[in-house]
Amino acid sequence: MSNYEICTDPCKRHDFVLLFDVADGNPNGDPDAGNLPRVDPETMQGLVTDVCLKRKVRDYIDLVSDGGDGKEIYIQNKGIALNTQHERAYTALKMKSTGSKQKREDVDKTRAWMCANFIDVRLFGAVMTTGINCGQVRGPFQLTFARSIDPVIPLDLSITRIAVTKPEDAVALSGEGDDEKSSGKQTEMGRKALLPYGLYRGAGFFSPKFAADTGVSKEDMKLVWDALINAWDTDHSASRGMMSCRGLYVFTHENPLGNAPAHILFDKIQIPEIGDAKAPRKFSDYAVSVDEKMPEGVKLTRLVG
Repeated sequence: MSNYEICTDPCKRHDFVLLFDVADGNPNGDPDAGNLPRVDPETMQGLVTDVCLKRKVRDYIDLVSDGGDGKEIYIQNKGIALNTQHERAYTALKMKSTGSKQKREDVDKTRAWMCANFIDVRLFGAVMTTGINCGQVRGPFQLTFARSIDPVIPLDLSITRIAVTKPEDAVALSGEGDDEKSSGKQTEMGRKALLPYGLYRGAGFFSPKFAADTGVSKEDMKLVWDALINAWDTDHSASRGMMSCRGLYVFTHENPLGNAPAHILFDKIQIPEIGDAKAPRKFSDYAVSVDEKMPEGVKLTRLVG
């Protein structure tokens, strides 16, 4: 059995470290701070939420699969209401929804249907009690916030757009209009938030007990690893700058309950801070070291890095 096959075994526990970086972009805007990149105000380290990372996984799986064979996406960004998804379960099972006061056996059946058809419910879990009750699922894949190795300095830059917005302004610019209210304005000012550079480290966990409950398969797990590696290249935008996966290290345990604490394994991946020596501006400014000596019963798979 290859290392890649080992880390896609849903009957084993897996802990993992994810490294990614951003150059001249905003990896995760904070709506409470004018969409500036999220930071820890005490240390000024950058933050990227688990929700943001899971969105990338969902979008990648949605892109590479046709939604068949149980690979539909439950939490979508396409305007599909969650209750509409719940109603599908009741319709498929030919049952009637009575709202939140649903019989337990009905909820269990619809919950199983949702797990079977929506891959993100199987992977990440979901609270599906919003009016039409399909129960709750605790997902086997859990992610932490990602935090930058060094402090970051968010920049809030002024930008301009040279384009006419209103028809009356276009007329005024042509010199043909006599509307005093028309300014002839053709330049709009705006703002753009970004980081010059940040290397982020996040962590994740996979529980085989919860995977058995939701029905996660080897193919599902391979899709998650593929997404964490490749989603950055299918999610480019001007606002995000250049983002790339720089490391994905999976620790697989023989014991489903674990052969070693996760924090001990995560300490095997060391990335010294740059500190005040210089301002990091590229991945090669950092030195990632990996201690290959594992506790008994644990195997390390370096998918990236």
